[in-house]
Amino acid sequence: MSANVRETKLPGVGVRYEFTSEQGQSVGVIVHHDGRREMLAYDLDDPDACHSLLTLSDSDTHVLAELLGTSNVTETVAEIRQEIEGLAIEWVPLSKASSFNGHSIGQGRFRTKTGASIVAVMRNDNAVAAPGPEFVLEAGDVVVAVGTHDGLQLLRTLLEE
Repeated sequence: MSANVRETKLPGVGVRYEFTSEQGQSVGVIVHHDGRREMLAYDLDDPDACHSLLTLSDSDTHVLAELLGTSNVTETVAEIRQEIEGLAIEWVPLSKASSFNGHSIGQGRFRTKTGASIVAVMRNDNAVAAPGPEFVLEAGDVVVAVGTHDGLQLLRTLLEE
């Protein structure tokens, strides 16, 4: 019998998948935009309390998937990490500590420095598509960028400075 998998989008984080096992245990997996997965098991007496947590890298996840068999959410997870011939999409949260907090995209010269393009900014659960160079970044924004893996890593490093 197949379990009913519930999906919850977590803006700026990824997607949480949950199901209830045949024994009544609630189990969850958070798939982060960067490929990390967190495995959660919820308390039987308090379904809001998580009593175990395991964080897996992308390669750890593939090994575990092979051990457990195929996944019912493979296609959905693949959509989160959209990669097309060397290009990837990355979600980068902007912290209060970032030196680019309060600065425009143009001031950051991100595309020139990294080769990655900022294609959207998530702010307060609202998407700003194709923000121009005058768009001012604020703490709590999630920058959505497209580029090579190396370019996106450079962009992440810049935004975290």
